[in-house]
Amino acid sequence: MANAFKNRVLQSVGTSPTDVGAVVASSTETTLIGMTVANRVSSVIAVDVQLHDGSNATYIVKAAPIPVGGSLIVVGGDQKIVLNVGHKIIVTSNTASSADVIMSFLEIT
Repeated sequence: MANAFKNRVLQSVGTSPTDVGAVVASSTETTLIGMTVANRVSSVIAVDVQLHDGSNATYIVKAAPIPVGGSLIVVGGDQKIVLNVGHKIIVTSNTASSADVIMSFLEIT
């Protein structure tokens, strides 16, 4: 089995739900090992991060406030999230073009 550490980076996420873009292939085991959302505007923002499994959406964080110049570590440290085939991570902010997202994951093929 081969291991590959990967990142997905999004800039200026806003009020439309945005798929961070980790693609989980049928022959791949994927573990989300880190995720940070940063505030890029001059006011406090609130973000939702959800795990979509194709038919259901489950909040990882809901309306989490991020101060001016700050960031939120959604996943990291001891917390990991296993992603199965069809899973997506969706980020939404309450403010247009306000959040930058970095998501790190491990793929085992």
